[in-house]
Amino acid sequence: MKIKTRKFGEIEIDKNKTLFMPEGLPGFSGFEKFVLLEDPKTVPFCWFQSLEEPNLALAIMNPFLFKPDYKIDLKGFIGSRGWKNIEIKDLLVYVVINISKGETDSAITANLIGPIIINMKNNEAIQAVISNSIYSHQHNILEAS
Repeated sequence: MKIKTRKFGEIEIDKNKTLFMPEGLPGFSGFEKFVLLEDPKTVPFCWFQSLEEPNLALAIMNPFLFKPDYKIDLKGFIGSRGWKNIEIKDLLVYVVINISKGETDSAITANLIGPIIINMKNNEAIQAVISNSIYSHQHNILEAS
C-alpha cells in the first residue's frame, strides 16, 4: 500500500503493519491509523507516521536506550486494556522526542510520562498517560539518567 509522508515522500508500506489507535493520539483527534517507520539514517530515532495525514509524523525512540532504568507497569497496562494472551514481550515501548533549537543551545527531550505502547500481536497502539510520575515530559536524553 502506498502512503504519502512529508519526510519520506510517497512510500510503500506493508498494509499488515498498520497500527490502530482506538483512542486516537492526544492532541491530534480524528487520526487513528499509523505506521512505525524506521530509517537507517535516523537511528536510534524512528517515526510514528499517520496514514491519514502526511504532515503528522512524530519522532519517537525506545526510552531504554537512554534511560535503562525507565519503569512502566506493562502488566497493569495489559490488564487495563483487556488484552488477552498478551505478554510483555509482545509490546514495544516508545516515547515522543522533541528537538528544540534555541539561539544559544539546543535540546533533545523525551516525554517519559506519555509513552506510546504498541501491541505487536493485534497492531493496536495507545499513548499512555502516567499520572503521579517521577518522570518528566521534557527529559533531556543527552544528560545522564
